[in-house]
Amino acid sequence: MVLKIFFPQCCNKADSGLLVGRWIPGQNSAVVLAVIHYPFIPGQVKQYIHQMRGQSGVDLTVLGSWSMPKEGQEGMESFLRDLSTIFPQGQWLQLSREMGKIGFRCHVLTRDQNGKLVQQEKELKEDGEGKKGGKGGEGKKGGKEGEGKRGGEKKEENKAEGEKGGGEKDKVIFIHYEQRKVMLSQLHPIENGVPDPQTESQLPQVFGTVCQSEPLFFLDKYDDSPVKLTHWQSEGREGSIIVELMKQASTPVCLLTTWILTLWTSLCSSRILNVRPMRFISSKLSTCVQLSYRTEHLQTVCSPTRATAHNHFMRKANIFVSFFVDVSLGLLLVSWMYRENRIGKLANTLVPAADHVAKELEELLQWLMGAPAGLKMNRALDQVLGRFFLYHIHLWISYIHLMSPFVEMILWYVGLSACLGLTFALSLLSDITSLLTFHIYCFYVYGARLYCMTVYGLSSLWRLFRGKKWNVLRQRVDSCSYDLDQLFIGTLLFTILLFLLPTTALYYLVFTLLRLVVVLFQGVVHLSVDFINSFPLFAMGLRLFRSYRLAEGVKFRVLCEEPGTPLHLMMDINPLKVSSVVQTYRTPTYSCYPKDSWLALCKKLFLGELIYPWKHKTTKID
Repeated sequence: MVLKIFFPQCCNKADSGLLVGRWIPGQNSAVVLAVIHYPFIPGQVKQYIHQMRGQSGVDLTVLGSWSMPKEGQEGMESFLRDLSTIFPQGQWLQLSREMGKIGFRCHVLTRDQNGKLVQQEKELKEDGEGKKGGKGGEGKKGGKEGEGKRGGEKKEENKAEGEKGGGEKDKVIFIHYEQRKVMLSQLHPIENGVPDPQTESQLPQVFGTVCQSEPLFFLDKYDDSPVKLTHWQSEGREGSIIVELMKQASTPVCLLTTWILTLWTSLCSSRILNVRPMRFISSKLSTCVQLSYRTEHLQTVCSPTRATAHNHFMRKANIFVSFFVDVSLGLLLVSWMYRENRIGKLANTLVPAADHVAKELEELLQWLMGAPAGLKMNRALDQVLGRFFLYHIHLWISYIHLMSPFVEMILWYVGLSACLGLTFALSLLSDITSLLTFHIYCFYVYGARLYCMTVYGLSSLWRLFRGKKWNVLRQRVDSCSYDLDQLFIGTLLFTILLFLLPTTALYYLVFTLLRLVVVLFQGVVHLSVDFINSFPLFAMGLRLFRSYRLAEGVKFRVLCEEPGTPLHLMMDINPLKVSSVVQTYRTPTYSCYPKDSWLALCKKLFLGELIYPWKHKTTKID
C-alpha cells in the first residue's frame, strides 16, 4: 500500500508543531495544509480546528507532528509524539528534521486493536529545496539499538516496535505542491486522453481541500491569536488597498445601476413600445438588439447575488472586462471623430459618395438595357425592368439630396452613441449601411421575386409535360392526367417563361451580387460586434499571465530518487489550452445570420429565395 503525503513547500522550514490537514476519504493519502507552532495549548488547538471546520466545511484534523531541530529543544520530538494521545487518530504522522541535514524523517504510528500506538518505521529523507536528500539509516529488528560509523559519518539506527516476521513495509511518496497556486486554481476536466481513474478521482479532492480551506489561511503572524500557523499567507495576507476600496464602492454603484436598468426595462416593456410595428423594427435593427444585449449584461454584472460558483464568477468577470474594453474603445473613437472636424468632412463626403454610387448603378442599368456581353435579351421586358429600376434610383437620389442639410447634424449626434461602446458605433454603422443601400435591397427583392416566380413556374409546367403534379397535402409528386387544352396552354406558358428566363436571370444575378457585397460588409461588422461581446477577455488574461488559475491537470517531476530513499515528486499545474479557454468561457451570444449551410445557401440563391441577414433573437448559440 502506498501512502501519499501532499506537503506544501511553504512549510519546509516551519518551526516545530502540529500538522493540520485532512485525510482523503477512500484514498491512502493525506493533505498537509498548515503547521501550528509550539508553544500552544491543546485545548485551544482543538477549539481553533473545530472553528475552522465549521467555516470551511472541510474535515480538518491534526495529522501528526512536525519537528524542526533547534537548540534547547532536544526533547521536542518525543513531546510532540506524546500528543497523539490528546489528538487520537487512526494514523499519526511524525515528521522531523535531522541536525545539519536538509532531509527529514517520517514515522507513521498506527493504532492496534487495543488502541495502542504501534510504530511502523518509514524513515524518509526529503529535500525540501528540490535537492537530493541523504541516505536514511536502516532499522534493526529485535528491539536493539547501536551506533555505527559509515564513511566517517555518524548514522542513527531506529528501532521498529511491533515488527515481527519480516513483513513488507508500506511505501511512502511525498508530493510537494505550491499552496497558493493550488488554492487559486480551478481544475477542469480533461477532454483528450485517458487519465488514470484513481489519480483523477484524487486530484479534485486535493484541489477542493486546499481551496475550501481558505479561512485557515487568513491567520498570519501579525494577528493576536494564541495559535500561530505557517502557511502561504503566514507572513502577511495578500491583498490590495485599491481592490478593497473598489469592493466597498461597487455596492452603491451596483445598486444605482440596477435601479436605472429597472426603469429602462419597465420603459421598454410598456405598451407603446410593444405594438407590432415597433417590436418588428426594433428586432431588425442591430442597434436595438445590441442595446437589449448590453442591458442583459449589465443586469448580470450588477446583480446583488454573490457569484459563488466558478462559472458564474467567470461569466461576470468576462462580461465586465468586455464591457470595459468596449466603452474604452468607444471613447477613443469619439475622441478621434470629434477632433479636427472629422464629422464635417465625413458629412461632406457622404452625399457625393451616394451620388457616385447612383451614377454607377445608372450606367450598369444602361448596360443591361442594351446587349450585355453580347447576349440577346428580350427587349420589351429589358426596357420595362430597366426603366423601373432607374425610377427607383431617381427617387433615392432625391431623398438623399433632401436629407443632405441634416446629414452633419445627424452624424454629430450619432457619433455620441460611441460613448456607450464601440459595439454601439458598429451596430449604428450596420443600420446606416442598410438605410443607404435600401435601393439595392429593393432591386434584389424585385429581381429575386421575379426570378423565383419564373423558376417555380417552369418547374410546375415541366411536371405537367410529364403527367405529374405536386400534391400539396401529401407533400409529394403524384401522377395526373391532363386534357388537350391544359397541355396546349401549358406549352404556351412554358415557352414564354423559358424565353424570358435569360433576361430575368441576368437582372437577378447582377442585383444579387450587389446585395451580397452589402451583406458581406454587414457580416464583417456583425462578427466584430459578436467577437467583442462574446470573447472571454478575462479568462484569456488569466491564461496568459496567471496560467495556473485555469488548470487542465497536473504533471509530476522527480525531485529525488535514490536507493533506500523515498520518491519525492513535485506537482506542477498544466494550464488549460487556449482553444479550451475560448470554448469553455465564451459568453453566449445571438447569431448574426440564419444558421444555413453552404449547400442550403447555394440552393436558395439558385431558386431565388430571399436571404435575410437579420438578427434572430430566438437563435442563441454558445
